[in-house]
Amino acid sequence: MDLLTQGPKTVEALATDTKMSIANTSKHLHSLLESKLVNYTKDKNYVVYRLASEQVLMFVLALRGTAEERISNVKLVREGHILRENSLSPISFEELAEKLNQDTVTLLDVRPFEEYKHDHLPHALSVPISELEDHLDSLPKDKEIVAYCRGPYCVYATEAVEFLKSRGYQATLLDAGINEWKQIQH
Repeated sequence: MDLLTQGPKTVEALATDTKMSIANTSKHLHSLLESKLVNYTKDKNYVVYRLASEQVLMFVLALRGTAEERISNVKLVREGHILRENSLSPISFEELAEKLNQDTVTLLDVRPFEEYKHDHLPHALSVPISELEDHLDSLPKDKEIVAYCRGPYCVYATEAVEFLKSRGYQATLLDAGINEWKQIQH
């Protein structure tokens, strides 16, 4: 369900993203469909799933928040794996807005392009993590690069920041994604 918070996806895309078989992914999706948490449309030979409503999105985000609050290991794993023991010094939306207003940063959305196309932060450029090395020449070296992905538990932005820093770029992690941004907009 977390992957569906980023936008509609085919069974095949979900199977690839979760590293599960198509049959197993289909079984999970069928259970979610019976629970009325997702719905689907058909696009030629593909079945495309999406969250059933904005309320389901809020449910998923609330469940994540509850896990963070109630299970201490969730926070520890995030700090160790995503934030690399806080060595990446993530920035907030407020800091990002200030830097965007001053035109001192380039904002990169490193999620797959389909997710970017569905929705993205204002002023963000799409450079999927799988294509980052191919786009290095188009990124400014005289500006800080802020990378974001699916949210606080997505490692794509962490990997992008580490890669960019290893290539001499000034790079920072945005400790949030599109869903967190939408929450502060309401």
